[in-house]
Amino acid sequence: MNLFRSWKTKYPLNEYLVLVYRFVLLMLLYSLGRILFFVFNKSMFPNVDISSFLRIMRGGVMFDTSAILFLNAIYFLLFLLPFPFKFGERYQRTLKWVYMCINSVGLAFNYIDIIYYPFILKRTTASTFDIVSNDAGNFRLIFRFFYDFWYIALIWLITLFLLARLYSLFTPTPVIKTGGRLKYIVSSFVGLILVSGFSVIGMRGGYMESTRPISLNNAGKYVNSTEEMSLVQNTPFCILKTIGNKAFEIRHYFNSEDELDKIYTPVRIPQPIEPLKHDNVVVIILESFSREFIGSLNKDLDNGNYKGYTPFIDSLISKSYVFTNAFANGRKSIDAIPSVTASIPALVVPYVISERSGNRINSLAGILGKEGYQTAFFHGAPNGSMGFDAFAKIAGFDRYVGKDEFGDDNGFDGIWGIWDEPFFQFFANQMNQMKEPFFTTIFSVSSHHPFKVPEKYVAEYPEEHIPLQKCIRYTDHALKEFFDKASKMPWYKNTLFVITSDHCSEAYFKEYKTLVNYFAAPLIFFKGDGSLIGKDESLAQQIDIMPTVLGYLNYPKPYVAFGNNLFNPLSPRFVINYIENSYQFLSGDLAYYFTDNELTAIYNRKKDPFLLENLLLKTSSDEKQLLFKAVVQQFNNRMVQNHLVVDSN
Repeated sequence: MNLFRSWKTKYPLNEYLVLVYRFVLLMLLYSLGRILFFVFNKSMFPNVDISSFLRIMRGGVMFDTSAILFLNAIYFLLFLLPFPFKFGERYQRTLKWVYMCINSVGLAFNYIDIIYYPFILKRTTASTFDIVSNDAGNFRLIFRFFYDFWYIALIWLITLFLLARLYSLFTPTPVIKTGGRLKYIVSSFVGLILVSGFSVIGMRGGYMESTRPISLNNAGKYVNSTEEMSLVQNTPFCILKTIGNKAFEIRHYFNSEDELDKIYTPVRIPQPIEPLKHDNVVVIILESFSREFIGSLNKDLDNGNYKGYTPFIDSLISKSYVFTNAFANGRKSIDAIPSVTASIPALVVPYVISERSGNRINSLAGILGKEGYQTAFFHGAPNGSMGFDAFAKIAGFDRYVGKDEFGDDNGFDGIWGIWDEPFFQFFANQMNQMKEPFFTTIFSVSSHHPFKVPEKYVAEYPEEHIPLQKCIRYTDHALKEFFDKASKMPWYKNTLFVITSDHCSEAYFKEYKTLVNYFAAPLIFFKGDGSLIGKDESLAQQIDIMPTVLGYLNYPKPYVAFGNNLFNPLSPRFVINYIENSYQFLSGDLAYYFTDNELTAIYNRKKDPFLLENLLLKTSSDEKQLLFKAVVQQFNNRMVQNHLVVDSN
């Protein structure tokens, strides 16, 4: 069946009414997309009831209007040309092709985000294309997406079919049919100007001179909490509005550097009592390992009956120093590497794809490399995946070791990389050949969509509540096999292991479907000789790893880190995230939310874990606002000014 058949129909109509009709068609389809977005992700928005959803739909009209007008500007111009030839059959057929091609792409992005949202907790923005461009094997992933989420592709195709058919329901006819060609041209030119004016108003989101052009943050007007902003927005709008955005801008919250530094400074000036230790350091970053999956960190979950999916990690925790209230700084793998290895949080956009990614930075690899450590970064994915090899070089790692260096495609999972079990075994063997002291980082790959495990483990790790859980079991097994092997090697007892996740993932329990716990991650410090044991319930985050490791080693020189030494009881504890164009700032039991430089909400995350009661008007926040603003100003200004290292270092 030809969707693009002749434009002729039996319903002629005034050309301007036809244009309005075709615009309204798109508005209805975008609203349908918003409803589907909510239905498929309803568990992610537990506080949205009928009343609030209607308000969200009302707000969505403004965003949809803007996006549709931006996308269809060329179509509108071609449709409104003030010349009679535009009513010819060939021209109208071309117009339909333009309309369908442009809007099929816009609708596709809306539908893709139905599936993608649970992984990144926001609509896709322009920065996503920079991330994707750094990822190897994208064609395989695209085909896999259509295979796994065929129903979304089917909905999209049905939508296009309906749009193509309904498009041709009416045939445009001249608004003036008498008076000659010149009269038509003049009147049509006036019509073009008027429609253009109304289109600009729609694109801006208002007509008042004082009205700023609509931005992503305007969605906050229609929601009760930050995460609901994605329901108001649509994906084409988010992409168009973030093209060319600068990630970091100079801030001026404080008048002087002295005033700023008194509140917060990332310049660390250690004063160790003992000499530098030369313990080996191994940082293990586990793909998608939310804190939810670890039974020993959730003893009260499911009425105390929860066992989790990580029996080995549970056993290791009993012999480790564990931070039970730790959080990731971002929601993507590309966010984690700078946070974990260089104490650079993921704010606004991932550092490695920002315009400041060429800055000089501190990192564990660079700092320890100057102290005689051999350093290497291991990632079982195809070399070049997510740009990790490039960042490893910038961060000062001596070597990047990926799928190419593994050298055996029999261990390849077909999409992401080498299965975790063989690559972790390879990792242990590689370290056994390194000269001590060494610093290494490994990033696992198997606990990821499309949620497969090696064939021999399919029966052992069956499908459970969510598909990822069986992959978590497999990677936990791979980690056990790694530690069994490493424990027999001569360097093991002199090694500090740090275990965390890159980011969190789809949650099963409602306790982890909150804006705070979307970032809840494990953070475990284990010493091979068993000398490091304890538990800390205070706040911790990924950017604390670098200063904590350097503090543990008694590193004596100044450096820049945005996190804090968790083993120093005097270090301030906070967590900072950026989500839905707002900052989430955790301090003590409270969660603070800042949008457009203004404090918009405060919640007690302990007493009110589902963030239902906004305490903005009931809680004093001056001190915390100063700390938050100091952190953001230090981060942004140092990024812009390339002041991420101490020159004497």
